[in-house]
Amino acid sequence: MGSILFYNQDMKIEFSKKSTSFKYAGNLTEFPRELFELEDTLELLDLSNNQLSELPSDFDRFKKLKIAFFSDNLFTELPEVLGKCPNLTMIGFKSNLIQNVSEQSLPKQLQWLILTNNKIQLLPNSIGNCEKLQKVALAGNKIKELPNSMANCKNLELLRISANELKELPLWLIELPRLTWFAFSGNPCTYKPDFSNEIEVIDWAKIEQKEILGQGASGIISKAILKDEIEEEVAIKIFKGEVTSDGYPEDELATCLAVGRHPNLVSLKGKIVNHSEGKEGIVLELIPPTYKVLGNPPSFESCTRDVFPEGITLTQLQKERILSGVKSAMDHLHSKGILHGDLYAHNTLFNEEGHAFFGDFGAATFFDIHHPTAELLKALDYRAYQCLVEDLD
Repeated sequence: MGSILFYNQDMKIEFSKKSTSFKYAGNLTEFPRELFELEDTLELLDLSNNQLSELPSDFDRFKKLKIAFFSDNLFTELPEVLGKCPNLTMIGFKSNLIQNVSEQSLPKQLQWLILTNNKIQLLPNSIGNCEKLQKVALAGNKIKELPNSMANCKNLELLRISANELKELPLWLIELPRLTWFAFSGNPCTYKPDFSNEIEVIDWAKIEQKEILGQGASGIISKAILKDEIEEEVAIKIFKGEVTSDGYPEDELATCLAVGRHPNLVSLKGKIVNHSEGKEGIVLELIPPTYKVLGNPPSFESCTRDVFPEGITLTQLQKERILSGVKSAMDHLHSKGILHGDLYAHNTLFNEEGHAFFGDFGAATFFDIHHPTAELLKALDYRAYQCLVEDLD
């Protein structure tokens, strides 16, 4: 089959002439033109975590390219040549320095656009031509308004627009027929409730941190021992303090402090103070190891829908109890003026009896329960719940 070589900082990189995917992170400062040997086969290109700032003008020679990831590079604008790529459906330029997204940069067949954590102020009107667009991540930019042309994106299902500078939420947006997973916290237009905070504060000196249980975009969850009047096993979440694909960690923290108690939500024991590194954190009830995750996050192929391990089986009673628990938790959140925004099986834990814990408030957003748009916003979570019902059927 043969192979191709190129060199970066005296490092030899070798790949097959018929490769359909290529991934490399290693401080590239220029696009390696040797990759054009794959122009007839390449479908996935991931050059994230380099120092690239531009693409060659003939990048559209990659006729079969479907997925292009260039996160954590030095681009200041989204390359216009992307709009000429005939089969490109997924674009990821998270954590660059992008200020400008031109009218020509978005291919019409685009389904998935990731521009989280850049410096974008305006989106092009041409985004309205992307009628297949399903998933858009724009958190952590400087966007002041959305183009009205986005009302044409009738297939849009997941939108992250948190941590921007939106002064109002257009009605046409929340009326999009398929919008389901929506996060818009951390904007000037976001409702800020006036609630009394009676959450217990827990000094970091009383916490003995143990092994890591898991981590998400906003923080790390670990097992810990809370040394108070009696020692107790708990879980702690320490927030990273960086803008994530869902928004600001401090907005997630505010939601966690406001949710209150519910049998299908993990109980909050308190807010951590005096952390050794000055970080924010919370102490949570430790979920027993008998609970397991209901599903896995969406794949490239499923885009917005969770995927499930082969062979997973649930009894009818388990399904009914899981769905009943999740719906009860969702209704509780809505009563508190909280839109969850990420209602998924991968954010649900269950045990053999079918009891469910529903969590992850990274995408949650406060809303005014008395505002005319309240029912429209709640309907988005209900739509996500119906997807969960279908997935478990």
